[in-house]
Amino acid sequence: MENNTEGKVAVITGAGGTLCSEMALDLAQKGYKVALLGRSLDKLKIVEKQIRKNGGVALSISADVSIESSVKSAADLIGKELGNCSVLINGAGGNQMDALTNIPEFDPRELENDAEIKGFFNLKMDVFQSVINVNTMGTVIPSFIFGRDMAIEGGGVMINIASMNSYRPLSKVGAYGMAKAGIANFTQWLATYLAPANIRVNAIAPGFFLNDRSRKIMFNEDGTQTDRAISILGHTPMKRFGEASELIGCLNWLIDEKAAAFVTGTVIPIDGGFLSSSGV
Repeated sequence: MENNTEGKVAVITGAGGTLCSEMALDLAQKGYKVALLGRSLDKLKIVEKQIRKNGGVALSISADVSIESSVKSAADLIGKELGNCSVLINGAGGNQMDALTNIPEFDPRELENDAEIKGFFNLKMDVFQSVINVNTMGTVIPSFIFGRDMAIEGGGVMINIASMNSYRPLSKVGAYGMAKAGIANFTQWLATYLAPANIRVNAIAPGFFLNDRSRKIMFNEDGTQTDRAISILGHTPMKRFGEASELIGCLNWLIDEKAAAFVTGTVIPIDGGFLSSSGV
């Protein structure tokens, strides 16, 4: 990277997860002081330990990104311990099994509360809403809190985490898809709004990467691929799932103050060609 990163502060939400922990480790290696935010302090501490072992600086903070007061408390602590945020990665989010249907289209049996059928009409609306909340407001609120500090300092970079759902609806994940489509729109809106403040806002849209949750969806107990995994890979020209390390090149480019100085409001897919393939 061309720009000087030494001593700057990067805040990563969802930093205990598969993708964002990889980002945190890379940024720390490049000299950033890294603030790790997430609900599970135990997971954050694992990442923090790795960073410190490699000679980096890291601070783990348990916070709920969908609650303004929780993020504000975290920001106050980060400011005191590390300094003002220069880079914000909004990686917190995810889905819940109770918000997913197990069928791709309407089946009359869902109206009868058939135990084997989980369709739109027998989902739990409070769970559906919570998925939207954590994925949307969980990006908006950190942007609101840390973006203010960036504006005071005269600039900064925000990276949101979008999804294949940001481009097209995928079956079974109505709540998550709705939220991630909103992230793409919000990224463009915020980029336009914050351009005069010298704050660039972009998003990375990972294709299909494996984590603890998705492995349960993609693989049977015997290790064979589920029908969904087979369908996904059938629509992915590179015929494999992504690796967390394969997001790092795009991340480093987007936060580089010289290489990406004129880049804002973009949503960049890293998907093995998934969006390019119609499956026909």
